[in-house]
Amino acid sequence: MSSALRWLPIAALIVGYGVWSLLSQQPFPQPIAVAHAASDAKPAPRFSQTAEADWLNSKPLTWPDLKGKVVLVNFWTFDCWNCYRSFPWLATVEAKYAGRGLQLLGVHTPELPQEYVRANVVAKVEKFKLTHPVMIDNDYRYWNAFGNRYWPAWYLVDKQGNVRAAFAGETHEGDANAKQIEAAVERLLAEAL
Repeated sequence: MSSALRWLPIAALIVGYGVWSLLSQQPFPQPIAVAHAASDAKPAPRFSQTAEADWLNSKPLTWPDLKGKVVLVNFWTFDCWNCYRSFPWLATVEAKYAGRGLQLLGVHTPELPQEYVRANVVAKVEKFKLTHPVMIDNDYRYWNAFGNRYWPAWYLVDKQGNVRAAFAGETHEGDANAKQIEAAVERLLAEAL
């Protein structure tokens, strides 16, 4: 084997790393959609799960129960590392805005077989110290009602129950996605009811 061919795998690794580095510098995730006025927004879909067993940390909720609050809906699944690595940021958002009228709402939509088991979801909610309401969406009805395609995904619902912004991807305190979401939260909290 010639000496040039011996270096080919290493060169491919270096080039691959360079491409990955360039791509990872892009500010993904980008907002999926942002409606700056309620007139540009659509109403949030009715909650698809109404049984007590399908809700953790709460009784089954309806949008009228949440009227007057800004709601951050988080689609997640417990074996998704992008999801659970976002929970520290989510806890800071909850602490920062809960007293001002923000309500977090988790929607656990499973991907893998073990994620369909309610007891496993309960254990992970406890492990991740999630205290906000979590709806178990095993049949994907709520996922489909939103037209969601991502774990994690973040939807902001205004005080009147209209979806005003959507974001996707792992989020950390101070990153571009967190800044965009928190700026949208601030705007919606400042709006009159």
